[in-house]
Amino acid sequence: MKPSFPRPPSYDRLTIALHWLTAVLVISLWLLGQTIDWFPKGSPRAIARSTHIALGVVLALVLIRRIWWRLADGVHLPQAGSSTLDMIATLTHKILYLLLVGTVLLGIANAWVRGDTLFMLVKIPAFDPGNTALRKSVEDLHSWAANVLLIVVGLHAAAALLHHFVLKDDILRRMLPRR
Repeated sequence: MKPSFPRPPSYDRLTIALHWLTAVLVISLWLLGQTIDWFPKGSPRAIARSTHIALGVVLALVLIRRIWWRLADGVHLPQAGSSTLDMIATLTHKILYLLLVGTVLLGIANAWVRGDTLFMLVKIPAFDPGNTALRKSVEDLHSWAANVLLIVVGLHAAAALLHHFVLKDDILRRMLPRR
């Protein structure tokens, strides 16, 4: 008979699902955003851009649900490290949420300022069609925010791996799906 060890505290299934769905969407959106201009002009590029916009809307909905769940019903686990590590973790999570919200809002602004179509079915009217300076500024801000978000996500992932492999605590396991 195997010895039974107490399971470390873990997040609830919805929190875990929203976390990993957010991660997959952020990475997918960033990769698609980096490669949209590689698609041939016309229908292939319009479909790539539409996919980026649609996934961005999905991310916005997931983010709204995630924030609502976190504020209302989600499991809140106690901090698990030193006070310095706890402070860094809290600050990093706040920065991640701010960057997620900011990047999504800038993405919405980008689609609205430039004007676009969604899968050649729905037209997003351009806010100010002739204002190329505004269009470039919003596009650059959205791109910058997405890049900073990905850097912070990478640091977040590296910290989770540090906890798991170096500090050998249960921080990473708390966010892994249960078996």
